[in-house]
Amino acid sequence: MKTIYLGLRGDIIHPGIINIIREAGKHGRVLVGLLTDSAIASHKRLPYLNYEQRLAVVENIKGVDQVVAQEEWSYIPNLKKHRPDAIIHGDDWKTGPLAREREEVMALMGELGGEVIEIPYTQGVNSSALQEAVRSIGTTPDIRLRTLRRLLDVKPLTRIMEAHSGLSGLIVETLEIPADQGVRSFDGIWSSSLTDSTSKGKPDIEAVDLTTRLQELTNILECTTKPIIFDGDTGGLPEHFCFTLRTLERNGVSAVIIEDKTGLKKNSLLGTEAEQRLAPIDGFCEKIRAGKQAQVTREFMIIARLESLIAGKTVEDALERALAYVKAGADGIMIHSKEQSGEDIRAFCARFRREYAKVPLVLVPTAYNQYTEDELCQWGANIVIHANHLLRASYPAMVKAARSILEHGRSLEAGEFCMPIKEILDLIPGTR
Repeated sequence: MKTIYLGLRGDIIHPGIINIIREAGKHGRVLVGLLTDSAIASHKRLPYLNYEQRLAVVENIKGVDQVVAQEEWSYIPNLKKHRPDAIIHGDDWKTGPLAREREEVMALMGELGGEVIEIPYTQGVNSSALQEAVRSIGTTPDIRLRTLRRLLDVKPLTRIMEAHSGLSGLIVETLEIPADQGVRSFDGIWSSSLTDSTSKGKPDIEAVDLTTRLQELTNILECTTKPIIFDGDTGGLPEHFCFTLRTLERNGVSAVIIEDKTGLKKNSLLGTEAEQRLAPIDGFCEKIRAGKQAQVTREFMIIARLESLIAGKTVEDALERALAYVKAGADGIMIHSKEQSGEDIRAFCARFRREYAKVPLVLVPTAYNQYTEDELCQWGANIVIHANHLLRASYPAMVKAARSILEHGRSLEAGEFCMPIKEILDLIPGTR
């Protein structure tokens, strides 16, 4: 009997999937190449179900004879490995982002003496609309909390964008741009103390009352599904930090980042070196250990933020602290600097990676933003946080609109700076 290859994501099983499996079965035994999480995440949003969960579903679909892992977005490696008699696909790939993949598959199957079976795309089924419907349902704290570790497991670089309100959270949640055979989007959200306080017109000082931060965090949680990394400032006293950690964990936040400074908070990029007082290594390690003991789930992450370079210390000082924090239980390291060349960061990354090849490394390239994410990934970064750009972009736009109204005595001319009402209605779930 002939073997018919069918590549599937298997995250959402709809009538179109059942139809193509049925059509494949008419030609022979159905071999499903189920895309792994890493294969999907390289071109699309991380699937809601992990590979093992999707495998359990697809293996039990009537008509599927065998399932193998497809570890790359392209069909080519699996076609070379399993050498099926035919591959089956919907005819929608004749145009659009998969057209080039189709040409490569046609050429390879010709070399293998195989066949490409194309069937009409199932009308009335829109995968993007189905994905949007799933997103509108929302997520659970448990699922959201675990997503960051899933991303770190399958993506070489996780892209995080700051959000300071429910509206900015929706931008991070929904914005996508076309990329090679897929889309590019943000993987998660950074809840920044700077942008949270600035959006309220208040100075960036360490909040003693977690409730005020949680109010805005709740607004973001209610309208998004992507993982959230929380800016925990210094974390406060160990007993306060443990309380904060459990509150964040209970709400589905994936990670908290705490910095090794002490005393009155000064924003790292504004304060002088003399104003940046570093916490004793032993004391900060004790705070990390207390937090790890307090957390309930294994998936929640405590990431230690190094302020050595901000305080005018050396890369050696930063490395000493990083190694101590990892040994104390930190799940990741964030290294910060206001040096525009970025050379101090690059040097730290190289030395840290010689000690720990797998511990997640977080960079915030606000000062050295001339480097691309790909370049930072080559340095050794696993997470890049764009820490305050949506807040900074919103202020000049609001000033332009307000100035225009003052200058013209009407709002007509301000329209070019404003989002159309219809787009607002389309953006906010449940508005229309």
